[in-house]
Amino acid sequence: MSEDLKGKIALITGANKGIGYEIARQLGSRGATVLIGARDIGRGEDAANKLRLNNIEAKAVQLDVVDQKTIDSAAQQIESEFGKLDILVNNAGILSDGDRLPPSQVDIQTLRHTYETNVFGVFAVTKALLPLLKKSTAGRIVNVSSGLGSLTLNLDPSYEFFDFKFVAYNSSKTAVNALTVLFAAELKDTPIKVNAADPGYTATDINQNQGHRTVEQGATAAVRLATLPDDGSTGGFFDENGVVPW
Repeated sequence: MSEDLKGKIALITGANKGIGYEIARQLGSRGATVLIGARDIGRGEDAANKLRLNNIEAKAVQLDVVDQKTIDSAAQQIESEFGKLDILVNNAGILSDGDRLPPSQVDIQTLRHTYETNVFGVFAVTKALLPLLKKSTAGRIVNVSSGLGSLTLNLDPSYEFFDFKFVAYNSSKTAVNALTVLFAAELKDTPIKVNAADPGYTATDINQNQGHRTVEQGATAAVRLATLPDDGSTGGFFDENGVVPW
């Protein structure tokens, strides 16, 4: 096991499965202590146990990104146990079945529900954990976004996923990109770096495992951004090949 993240504390939301779990596994295999943020503490414990069997320091933390009480209690728990947070990966996200219609046919409740998790959840978790990230010598915030949130790609007929027009999901990821830019601007004079990661079309529950990329591939960009050197970028949007257009 690589030890280059020894002593680092990383929290990943929605980490009991899919890309979130894989991000935790990759960070943990490099020596970080990984905190498995999960709505269901039982599933979080199962995931943490699986990681511990691979000699990874892992702990489950109950955290529902749409429930402020669980966010606040997770922040208190991390503060009392570790005193700081080095890496925050805002991975939890949803794509509702009601979003698979033309925009004009999508119910406004679908939009609200999607934004609660994908946008307000990212904001609430980031805000609550920022004091702990400021105690790190090199805090890193990674917001898991999507190429579907790129306005440029949504307008490009040659884009591989040009036909994937989910009004709630796509626009929520555009908003996540905006949050990334705005938090990065606020924190530009601190050691904290804030970036958005596009995992690509990865096989997970969100797409009934139809994605053509593995979770190992899907985690690559987020893990790189979570472990950027001191001179790394901030306020950017990247996949594993480089910059993704806004």
